[in-house]
Amino acid sequence: MERSWLVVLAGLACWLAVAAGVELTFELPDNAKECFYEEIEKGTACSLEFQVVTGGHYDVDVVLEGPSRQILYREIKQQYGQFQFTPDHTGTYQVCFSNEFSTFSHKLIYVDFQVGDEPQLPGVGDHFTAMTQMESSSQKIHEDLNSVIDYQTHHRLREAQSRKRAEDLNERVLFWAVGETLGILVITVGQVMVLKNFFADKKGNQASY
Repeated sequence: MERSWLVVLAGLACWLAVAAGVELTFELPDNAKECFYEEIEKGTACSLEFQVVTGGHYDVDVVLEGPSRQILYREIKQQYGQFQFTPDHTGTYQVCFSNEFSTFSHKLIYVDFQVGDEPQLPGVGDHFTAMTQMESSSQKIHEDLNSVIDYQTHHRLREAQSRKRAEDLNERVLFWAVGETLGILVITVGQVMVLKNFFADKKGNQASY
């Protein structure tokens, strides 16, 4: 059951990555580091957003570096983060996620790396005159739908995170209940054995007389 909804979430993220080219969800193993690279032109508005969906204490190390290896953004053991920047130089920028501090916990991480502004609808920005009412309405609907997609993505991430926590809690409660049951059985058997030995010794003493 757990693997099924993880696959669904990963499939959703892959679909978003195909549609927008900037969103993805990936699994980060323990003692591992994963980096992503993006060619960015000077003066292009960019934004980085990440969230640890499942795994361990829901934390990860994040570093964003520029073409000259200068550090633009760094977070240590964070569950969620957001950073906006406008690069001063054209080149390859890299963002790295590190789980090297964890020895056994895998992490599922959502990343949204936006480069540049959202493209307009085809044909809307191709003329120099003012947009017609139909074009303005279409552009407004386009922007609202993008907002809806963004809200749905974040709600699905929170749903997946809450479900994982609920499953972990249910598993702990189950193990605790099984442990208590075994403890009660051991105590019951022990009490029966003690009482049996007590009456057996008493009968032996009466027979000796």
